[in-house]
Parts: sequence; C-alpha cells; structure tokens
Amino acid sequence: MHIDLFLFRAKSTQSCFLSSALDSRLNAAYAQLSFSGTDEKKIIEVLSSRTAEQRQQIKQKYNALYGKVLKGDLSGNFEKAVLALLDLPCEYEARELRKAMKGAGTDESLLIEILCTRMNPLRFDFFSSTVFDQDLESDVKSDTSGSLRKVLVTVLEVRLGTCYYAGEGRWGTEELAFNVVLAKRSYSQLRATFQAYEKVCGKDIEESIKSETSGDLEKAYLTLGKKVLRTPGFLVETGHIAQSTSTHLKKFLVSPQTDLPEIKGKFQQMYKKSLTEAVRSDTSGDFRKLLLAILH
Repeated sequence: MHIDLFLFRAKSTQSCFLSSALDSRLNAAYAQLSFSGTDEKKIIEVLSSRTAEQRQQIKQKYNALYGKVLKGDLSGNFEKAVLALLDLPCEYEARELRKAMKGAGTDESLLIEILCTRMNPLRFDFFSSTVFDQDLESDVKSDTSGSLRKVLVTVLEVRLGTCYYAGEGRWGTEELAFNVVLAKRSYSQLRATFQAYEKVCGKDIEESIKSETSGDLEKAYLTLGKKVLRTPGFLVETGHIAQSTSTHLKKFLVSPQTDLPEIKGKFQQMYKKSLTEAVRSDTSGDFRKLLLAILH
C-alpha cells in the first residue's frame, strides 16, 4: 500500500488507529484513490495537522502493517522533512549525534548544540546504544579533545548521573565546577543565575564568556548561554532555518508547536521578513507546501 493511501485511512478514522473499520463513505473515498504513485498532497494534509504523538502512531502502524519504513516511498527534501516529522526528538538527536561523529572528521558545532542544549541526554544515549550500537559518552571522548571534551563529557556525566568529583586530581577544579553548574541546573535556574550575574558584574554572561574563553570551549558556553536566555528564539539565532539544505530546517520541523509563535516573531525581528516569506522564496515544490502547511 502506498503511503498516501495509508495516511488517508489514518486521517479518516475517528481517533488515530483506535478503530480499523471503515464506514461506507470511507470505502467509497478509498476506492477513488489511485494505486499508482504517491499523493504528496494527502501526506502534507495529514502530517501537518497531526500532533507529534499522532504522527508516531502513524509511523508505528505503517511499519507494523506493511513491514517497511515510510522512507521507501519518498525522495529528496520532501522525504527529509517527512522523516523529521515522524522521528521522536530522541531519535532525531541520536541520528544527528551519529552524523556529527561519523567518518574521519567531527562536527564540533553540531555536538555542542545538541549536548549543551538538551536537558535529558539519557533519551538519546539510549537510542545511540540500542539503535546504533554505540556508547555516546565513549564516542564523545574519542572524537573530541581538550577543554571541549571536558565540558561535553561533564554535561553528559552530570545528566546521566555518572559524574564524580575528584578535586585537583581530575581537571582544573574551577573549570570542572563551572561545567557542573552549567550541566546540572535547569534552564530556569541558569536564567536566574545569569540575570543576577549581570546585575552584580555589570555585564552579561555572554560578554564574560567571550573575554575569558576561546575556540570550541567559548562556542560551547555561548551556545548554552544563548539557549538559556533566548529559548526558543535560539533556534533562529543559530542559523537561517528556512534554508532547504540546512540542518536547522529539521530542528524547526521537530520543534514543539507551542514554540512556533515565538520562532516566527524572532525570525521577523532578525531578518525583517516573515518566516512564511522566507520559506516561499528559499524552498520549492512539495517541500515548500509541507513547511507552509505547518506554519499555517
């Protein structure tokens, strides 16, 4: 069965997959669908109007009934967008982490962004070890070095509950303490801390990070600071999310629907045009239609 037929049936049931029986009207509509080719219009209609939980039900049921993943019926940017919508956040993050450390080089920027801005690495550590047969902490240790390795490993250890304190026998005590604070506090706690810091010191935390650190360590601290202070506007600041070839596009797709108004507002403020306008000008075809349907 083609994906559009399956999604049409999912959309037509009263509650997603709670009933397998189709009434006479559904049967009539079902008979009118073409069995050759994929109807992207129906895919867009269904996925853009479903919650993340309902999209998971669609994905699981499709895989269970037809013994294959949806990927085989799609292609190009449209395929990437559909698969991003059908991924759990932890699946998406695990895939991105795997991509960042795959092959000869390491994408430090992607590692920093995911590990320093997610409050529960346990969820993508689980997928890294079960789906991809990899240990996330071991991979981070082997693919990074220096101060960047220290902050990333500390973030992982604190949030996975494996962090220990060894004073001067481990890393620089002050550096370790700062890393632990950044890793252990919630965003609301860190936001309050950063705001209090600015009042006491007369400059914001980002200015201090820039003056006291450099390189990948500076990038890691700034990424976390921006995420804490400007969530979810942070997504817009890290790249032009309307670019069809950008990783940022998938981040936008998997962002909570409740974040969309602030993302749109931040985008308008930064680029002096609406996110809808950017999508229209920077993308095309069914890919564009899907993005516009989500933004609607």
